[in-house]
Parts: sequence; structure tokens; C-alpha cells
Amino acid sequence: MNNKISIRHDLTDEQRFHYLISGIRDYAIYMLDTDGHVSSWNSGARRFKGYEAPEILGQHFSRFYTPEDRESGLPARALATALTEGKYEAEGWRVRQDGTRFWASVIIDPIYDEHGALLGYAKITRDITEKKKAQDALRASEERFRLLVQGVSDYAIYMLSPEGVVSNWNVGAQRIKGYSEQEIIGQHFSRFYTEPDRASGLPARALGTAVREGRYEAEGWRQRKDGTSFWAHVIIDAIHDESGELIGFAKVTRDLTEKKAAADALAEANAALFQAQKMESIGQLTGGIAHDFNNLLSVLSSGLEVLTLRGAVSDMKTLDSMRRAIDRGATLTQQLLAFARQQPLQPETHSVNRLVSGFESVLRRAVHAAIEFEVHLAPEIRSTVIDSARFESALLNLVVNARDAMPEGGRIRIETANVELKEREVNGLAPGSYVQVTVSDTGTGMSPETAQRAFEPFYTTKEVGKGTGLGLSQVYGFIKQSGGEVKIRTAPGEGTAIAIYLPAAPGQDAPAQQDSTEMVLIVEDEPDLMDVASALYISMGYEVLTASGAQEALALLASRHIDILFTDVIMPNGMNGMNGVELASHAREHYPDLKIILVSGYPLPALKLEHNNLSEFAFVNKPYRLSDLARALRSAA
Repeated sequence: MNNKISIRHDLTDEQRFHYLISGIRDYAIYMLDTDGHVSSWNSGARRFKGYEAPEILGQHFSRFYTPEDRESGLPARALATALTEGKYEAEGWRVRQDGTRFWASVIIDPIYDEHGALLGYAKITRDITEKKKAQDALRASEERFRLLVQGVSDYAIYMLSPEGVVSNWNVGAQRIKGYSEQEIIGQHFSRFYTEPDRASGLPARALGTAVREGRYEAEGWRQRKDGTSFWAHVIIDAIHDESGELIGFAKVTRDLTEKKAAADALAEANAALFQAQKMESIGQLTGGIAHDFNNLLSVLSSGLEVLTLRGAVSDMKTLDSMRRAIDRGATLTQQLLAFARQQPLQPETHSVNRLVSGFESVLRRAVHAAIEFEVHLAPEIRSTVIDSARFESALLNLVVNARDAMPEGGRIRIETANVELKEREVNGLAPGSYVQVTVSDTGTGMSPETAQRAFEPFYTTKEVGKGTGLGLSQVYGFIKQSGGEVKIRTAPGEGTAIAIYLPAAPGQDAPAQQDSTEMVLIVEDEPDLMDVASALYISMGYEVLTASGAQEALALLASRHIDILFTDVIMPNGMNGMNGVELASHAREHYPDLKIILVSGYPLPALKLEHNNLSEFAFVNKPYRLSDLARALRSAA
């Protein structure tokens, strides 16, 4: 038998609407009269509120409100709002018949007849307790998460819009980056990057990677508000909504500056230890070879002497060649022993300023005319215990190397300074007082690989026949044997600076006072005459500086403390520059305490015919002897 649903076609529209409202169970839909009394009731209202229709019809709707809401007059305000605004809509707690509460979504609409007279109110209520619980749980979770994020001070955690604009900010971000929340929200996150990174488009690439791969992770330098930099570990995660639409990015940044510094220091220490062990091993091997080679040379040298004494060799030319070969071999072994730190030293307490000044003329001759040669000696330099001859040899090696790095010309500069080294500031040296001697040039510079091997014996980048590769190794070995250290600062195309650190002599609470020995500046264009004059003054206990012309002399007068000026009258560039008399006059004007002695091969009367102001200077005729210089020095005083 077929069951058929019968459909009544004789219902009026009003009846159909009544049945529709009565059958709705998910909404409480009922009418209120103009005073707020319940005048109709549907099944949904019965299910939500628990009242049967006979129980509630004619009762005031305020009974559904909580006591506190009734006390505050909320029911009356709801009806008044519906009348004045045409609708009242709200959410709040409501009370069932059994006294339990539920969270309700409420809408009240006023109802008018065709003449505009108020008939009452239509009230729709929905139980959304479960929805509110879910929303409250979500809000509580979000608040806990917000408190968690805000409580993290070691990480910068914040959100970005899809365009990269900062939308929130935690205390860790403020601590690490220096911006307050009010200053940074609404600003683009690229301001945290360095200028080179912004110019290269790194911020945009980071967001692009996060969008494509879901995550971007990297380390690099970032900038704080005050302009300082820190090393950051950065993670950017793309955030999508339920439909997969990108809604922004979560960004986490951690300051790893201290960790990076520690890692860099460890790597540097390991590299220094490896280099020291390598150099020590090479030194031991080199020293052993040099000693054995010295023994072989001794046998050969002694054998030659015996043969000579016996007259067993008739070819003296061949014998002399053999002696010269033995001498060259002996020199080579001394160079190897210097690197191996096994050469005999004669250390004495010296002022490096005096050593540099006394050797300056030799250093100047080692360079060619296209190179500017500058010497800057720090005043009150500390003394150090060192073998003076070996130190001069080391300086000469450094100057020659600098010269060879500048075939087209440039500048060589020798500087001295007192330094206080801190822990691990210079690998291999304990903290304390040191004397620093730096030889720098503006030459071709070295690559990191070349600089790493620069002190190894026989390592050279020069052409075959133009270098033994032992110059810097000798310097390294000598300075290490003297308790110091050698450091290279260089880069291709930016020149090289080699700094020697020597321990200050003990017992110097303050920098040593300037030496009481007087300084003589000898201005002479003839090298042989300059050497003779230098030797005579040194024999009398003076410190000596030399210059081959007036301009060089003026530079030395301006940069150094000079006590005596000893200058030739006739200069090679006298037609285009100063002669000796003009130099003396300039020095008298600018350095009134300076003693000045003029020297010339011309007799004094003949010179006075050309120069009227010679009487204010002491004068010595060429050729001169030690007694002539002593007499001139007395008259100059």
C-alpha cells in the first residue's frame, strides 16, 4: 500500500504563516503587546525558555532577563530603542523557566497597522550559548597567546601585512630593535635592514621566499633605531586564512651578536693556533737543516784553509769562488736560523725612536725617487729590550718589501707608538704595555691567501731571481724570539701595513722621557759627504737625521724635534728652490732655539759678497775635521 502525503489547499495565508512560525524550533519567535506582555508563543520559544504557552501568555517579557538586567531597566530600554530606531538588536544572558541561563541573540521590531498605529513588537531570540563558548575560548586562547608573545623579551615577535608593514609589536622587538610600538606600527619592515641589503632588494626577496616556500630563514646584519647593528637570526612564516588567501607574515628575530662574536673569536683562535703550530713545525725543521748545513759549510771552509796553508791549490781564482760560495751559504743559514728563532741575539734596552732615527738615512736610500718616505715617531716612547742590529735589519727588510710592492711609486710610512694590549687583542701576546712599530705602504697589497703564508720561509710572489722568500720570515723569527708579535693588515689594491709589537722594558710606570741626546739634521746632497758628516756627529754622541734637499729638511723640521741644523750652502735645486742660506734663515725665523751651522767649499768672504746675513750663523769650511765641527758647535751655542 502506498502512503501519500495529503496537501490541504484550503488554508489561508494567515494560517500558513501561523503554522510556519509555530513549527520553527531553532528560533524563539513571539509577539509582545505594546506594554511588553507576551501575546504569542512558538515551539522554538518553548524549547529555549522552557515555558508552555498557557504559562507565559500574558506575562511580561522582562521575566526572561537576569535580575541585574531587570534592575538596570534593560527591558524597557530595549522596547524604547526599537520604537525610536525601528529595531533593537543585542546579545546577552537570558533566564529559562528552570533558572538556568543561556546566551541569546535578540532582535525586537515594532509592528504597526496600516494606519501607523503601534500594535506591539515582534521578538526573535536565538540560543547561541555554544557559539559564545567557542568565541570566549578563542578569545581566551588569543589573550593567552598575546600575553605569551608580549612576555617574551629575548625574541622580537611581530606580524607583517602582506605588503610587509608592521601590524603589531612585542616587548622583545622593542628591546632588540629599540622602537616603541607607537613608533613602528604602520612602518615597513625593511627599515630594519642595512642600506646595502635594502639596495639589493633583500627584504622583498625574503617575503617572496616566504610566500613561495612557506618559510624564510636566514642570518645577517640588522639595524636598531639608534643606528647600531646586530647579528640577527630571522624567520618569516607566511600566514593564510581558511580559504588559502595570504593575510600576512609572522616574523621572529633573535639577536645573536654575542654568539656570533664568540664563534668568530673561537674560529680566529683556532686559526691562530693552527698557524702557530705550522710555523713552529716549519721553524724546527728549518733550524735543524740550518745547523746541519752549517756543519757541512764548516768542513768545507776548514778544508779550504788547510789546502791554502799547504799550497795544494794553484788556482786561486777557483779557491776565491769557493770561499764566496761558502760565505753565501753561511748567510743563508743565518737567515734560516733567524726564522727558526735560533740565532744568537745581543738584546739591550733601546728606544726604538733612536734606532729608527739613526738608521733613517739607510732606509731612505733603499727606496727610489718615486716613493715618498715618511717617519712619524711618537713622543715619550717606551724603551724595549732588543738586538739593535737585528732590529735595523728587520726594518730594512720591511722597507724593501714595501718598495718592491710599489714599482710605479707611492708612499712608505714608518710609525712608532705606545700601546696597551687587552686580552686576546693580539694573538700570542699577553695583556700589557708594548711598543708598536708599523711600516705601511700604498702598494699592491696581498690577498688573504698570500698574507696567510707571508712569513713562511722561501715563500715569495716575486719573479724568479728577485727574491729569496726569506725577508719576512727573518722578521717574524726575530720578533718572536724577542718576545713580540708581527701582524699584517692588507687587502689587494689597498696597500699593506705590517705592525711589530715589542714588550716594553720592565720598570716603566710611565713612558720614557725623551732622550737627552741632541738631534742633528744634516742637509747635504752628496751621499759620501753626508755619510762622513753623520759618522762624525755620531762619534760625538749626537743623534742624526739626514736630508738631501731643502724641501725634505723642512718636512723633518716640521715633524721632528731638531736641536742642530747642519746644512750645505749650495743646494742642487737652488735655482728652483731654497739654498742653504735661505733654509737657515727660514729655520731661524720659525725655530729660534735651533742651533744652525752652515758648511761650504767656498770661502766665507766670497759667500758674504752674495749673502749679507751670514754673520748670524756658525760656519765651517770644507773639508772639515772633528775639531772644526766641535768649534762650530761651541760658536753656534
